[in-house]
Amino acid sequence: MNYGGILMNTESVMQFKVCLLGGSAVGKSSLIARFVHSIFSAQYHTTVGVRIEKKLIESQHGTANLIVWDINGEDAYQKVQTTYLRGMSGYLLVADGTRPQTLDESLKLHTRVIENFGTLPVILLLNKADLQNEWRVDLQQLAELNISVLNTSALTGEHVESAFQQLAQAMLLKAKS
Repeated sequence: MNYGGILMNTESVMQFKVCLLGGSAVGKSSLIARFVHSIFSAQYHTTVGVRIEKKLIESQHGTANLIVWDINGEDAYQKVQTTYLRGMSGYLLVADGTRPQTLDESLKLHTRVIENFGTLPVILLLNKADLQNEWRVDLQQLAELNISVLNTSALTGEHVESAFQQLAQAMLLKAKS
């Protein structure tokens, strides 16, 4: 089968549903655009419901076809629908380092995922690392968590590819165990 000019044996490709979860305006859509299309736009567009992108990636544990779900942000007015999360293999929690409440929102979503779906591969992304001098998140709170944390920037691309790569490796390992 041909995947973007790469011929592959489809039997060796594993497909995974990945969801990006977090508060409104934390950069979920921008991270996906940077990962899938290598672009960044400073224009803000609210995600209504869900938007789906795909990208094939290679890792040391195999090839993963990521079906990436860009889900609306959670805030006081709108909750993430649990039905959007069914069948996911792993997820990226996204928080805006300049807005501490978005970390709390992400951690509440993390708890809801565990309660509804059990333990899945997860990485917390502290986004907007390009504005790190403006961050107001409690980094000590993060040290107490039992999940991987990466500082990312959709603007510069910092750690965006590696976040998806690490999550894919964790999902591949879990699928093979």
